[in-house]
Amino acid sequence: MKIAFFSLRKFDELELCEKYGKQYNIDFTWTNEYPCESNLNIAKDCDAVSIVPCCFNNKYIDIVNSMGVKYILCRSIGYDHLPVEYLKSKNMKFSTVTYPPECVANYAIMLILMSTRKMNQIMIRSYAQDYSLRGKMGKDISNCTIGVIGTGNIGSTVIKHLSGFGCKILAYNLFEVEELKKYATYTDLDTLYKESDIITLHVASNTDTYHMINENTINKMKNGVIIINTARGTLIDSKALINNIQSGKISAAALDVIEDENGLYYHNRTSEVIDNYELSMLRSFPNVILTPHTAFYTDTTVQNMIEKTFQSLNFFMNSTKNPYEVV
Repeated sequence: MKIAFFSLRKFDELELCEKYGKQYNIDFTWTNEYPCESNLNIAKDCDAVSIVPCCFNNKYIDIVNSMGVKYILCRSIGYDHLPVEYLKSKNMKFSTVTYPPECVANYAIMLILMSTRKMNQIMIRSYAQDYSLRGKMGKDISNCTIGVIGTGNIGSTVIKHLSGFGCKILAYNLFEVEELKKYATYTDLDTLYKESDIITLHVASNTDTYHMINENTINKMKNGVIIINTARGTLIDSKALINNIQSGKISAAALDVIEDENGLYYHNRTSEVIDNYELSMLRSFPNVILTPHTAFYTDTTVQNMIEKTFQSLNFFMNSTKNPYEVV
């Protein structure tokens, strides 16, 4: 059994690959580059390829499949970067990973606190030794209504941890979680948009959630609403977001993910001209916090991601039920 790892980080993932490769008796090869036509040859004689969110299109799938690759192992919870139906048409199986929800949930709460307390401005101005107070007055989240869209593992953890701050919490999900009703009030989306001071997104990226935050839904929100996104960039219509930050309708945003980020993050881009209009515009706003898709990034999470990648191939190759397989 053998895995070809793409975008593998030598400083934190390689040692774990060596550890779990020995444990599961699985060989591996790797590159720190994103997959492209010039490096797909490392998958030759491999049973699987492992990727992070990136461009992995039909052509790439055909190339690796012709080399004998049968499985795609995503080192992420989301898989919206993969052409799912095409993989199925090729009879190729694929899997994701799971990891404790606290890492992303607590990161989202950190972004909520940073946004409400204008931490971006406080830190930037302090570097220039500007210690004045003008423009730094924040909000206490204990006096805010926070809308949580999506109450899966991460959204549920956000709600439980936020409950200690004393804020009012509204929640929306297709299926209500009974346990959460002691912390939050489930409501419809329109009510959540209308009544929330802060909205945090915790849903998967799919056709139903694509651009769920758009010009129409933003118009339903309070003036001065704060938007938090640690889920997927495609949940937000970038043009609508930028327009409403410029108009003041949205008073702040904290985004760990943006549209068209594939191939952008996880590499040193110092001195490069980055062709991403959304990124350039959002970086220009003093009331926007951008982080490079790092909400997941803890020691526990990385260990889970690597171990479950090896576990997945072991399950697939031994025809054992794979709890991480996407069907």
